[in-house]
Amino acid sequence: WVGSKMGIDLAHKHAKNRNRTSPKSEDPYLLLLVKLYRFLSRRTNSSFNGTVLKRLCMSKTNRPPLSLSKLSRFMKGKDGKVAVLVGSVTNDERLLDVPKLTVCALRFTETARARITAAGGECLTFDKLALSRPTGSGTVLLRGRRNAREAVRHFGK
Repeated sequence: WVGSKMGIDLAHKHAKNRNRTSPKSEDPYLLLLVKLYRFLSRRTNSSFNGTVLKRLCMSKTNRPPLSLSKLSRFMKGKDGKVAVLVGSVTNDERLLDVPKLTVCALRFTETARARITAAGGECLTFDKLALSRPTGSGTVLLRGRRNAREAVRHFGK
C-alpha cells in the first residue's frame, strides 16, 4: 500500500459484525441486567460497564465458573475491593479457611454463599453493585478459565 490516501478495504467489504448485542437466554433477570448495564455503559465514561455488558451477553461456555480458592488467591492483597465475576462462584472444599470477601456474581452455589457469609464477607448481585459502584471503581473484574471444561480435554483427539 503506497500513497497518502486511504483506500477502500475491498477484502472486508461485506464483513459482518458477529458480536452479540443481546443474550440468547430468555432469563428475565439477565435481560434486565443487560438493560441496566447498556444504560450505564452509554451514560458513564467507564469501560468497566461496557466489559460487564459484553460478558453478560456471552454464552454459558464463555462465562466459566470460578472456585472460592481461585477467588481468594486473586483477591489476596486487594482489601476493600469488590471481586466482580460475570458467572458462577463455586465452593472448593480444598480451601480450609475462606477470607473475608465482597463478591459480586451472577450466581453462587449454596455452599459457596454460606462460606463467604460465614467468613464475614458479602455476596452482591449486579443490580446492587450498579447502585453502590456505578463506574466500577474499587472493583476487580475476574473470570474463570474457559478451557477448564471437561469437554475441552477431548478436543483434537
